[in-house]
Amino acid sequence: MAFLRRIYNRYHKLGKKKGKKRVWRKPKGRDNKMREKRRGYGAVVSIGYRKSNAERQFTPVVNNLNELSKISKGQKIIIGNLGRRKKVELVKRAENAGVVIVNFNAKKFLEKYQKAAESGKTIEKGELKK
Repeated sequence: MAFLRRIYNRYHKLGKKKGKKRVWRKPKGRDNKMREKRRGYGAVVSIGYRKSNAERQFTPVVNNLNELSKISKGQKIIIGNLGRRKKVELVKRAENAGVVIVNFNAKKFLEKYQKAAESGKTIEKGELKK
């Protein structure tokens, strides 16, 4: 369940595909129906909505090869903000170690990189350029 502010769809800056801006703001207005918890006005964040301990899993963010070496086989990771060259090396090592990468498709990424390397082109910002 996503908790959003009451009339987020009225403003384009808060709408769909605006991840950072679509954050929870507690309804505080005097006549706000959501604050009064009326029917049909969306849920308000309160005690009891938290996930259980089993559902809340900590997924480590990996930024370099040293951090990757500490992770065991079959564990899920998120790859941090890296450059293309180091990301390729980290993804290859993760695949060999049997570590699952959550935040992007590793096979697709490596295929795209290998095609570009074979044709002698470089990849910049998701595109293939000469």
